Amino acid sequence: MRYFLELSYNGKAYHGWQNQPNAISVQEVIEKALSTILSAKISIMGAGRTDTGVHASQMFAHFDYDGDFKSIDIVYKLNSFLPKDVAITTVFEVKPEIHARFYAESRTYNYKISTVKNVFNYDFAYQVQSSLDIEAMNEACKILFQYKDFQCFSKTNTDVKTYNCDIKEAHWTNNNGQLVFTITADRFLRNMVRAIVGTMVNIGLGKMKAEELHAIIDSKSRSKAGFSVPAHGLYLVKIIYPETIKLER
Repeated sequence: MRYFLELSYNGKAYHGWQNQPNAISVQEVIEKALSTILSAKISIMGAGRTDTGVHASQMFAHFDYDGDFKSIDIVYKLNSFLPKDVAITTVFEVKPEIHARFYAESRTYNYKISTVKNVFNYDFAYQVQSSLDIEAMNEACKILFQYKDFQCFSKTNTDVKTYNCDIKEAHWTNNNGQLVFTITADRFLRNMVRAIVGTMVNIGLGKMKAEELHAIIDSKSRSKAGFSVPAHGLYLVKIIYPETIKLER
């Protein structure tokens, strides 16, 4: 039987989602907890691969298990075994062919920038001690919708068949000095959101005009786009699946 986990994590202490040979990952600590509770070797597959230091307020993963754990509160047990920076929200059964990564219809990320010094979010937002032109940054967001190929925002030497992404939402909001970039797409390339934000920051600082984004995207060159902002300001916040994935018994 196949099950989905819905979870969240503070990524500060982890070298990303995916298992690493010589570093701790979110996937590793969840697999260890599941294997201990269910007395079986359990492997999980996540909906994506967040990088070192990136957070998630909503993440999904699937695992297969043929035993019966209906007699225990699996969510409570998992949260008891897991460290304080990883939390399980729900566990539910899905149809056996459902894959956490390939069946996701869209993913939404937030990137947080603090333009005022705040000792309480220093580790969870990128600190930019300069005024940013949010109107210009939102003008640049509109340009993103005109394109599908975002190779210029991808890490080089990435093993992907296509650089095409369908961006469904992209905008900036300002809440008393904390700027939040929201972007939704069917898929994302490695480092894509952080590279987009770095380019937007350059626009917000007046180092380039929003219209220059056309030439950057058309170039398909990572060197033409802006810098990659730090990972600690990035959050995976929503993943959408078809309503039909759950197995009704």
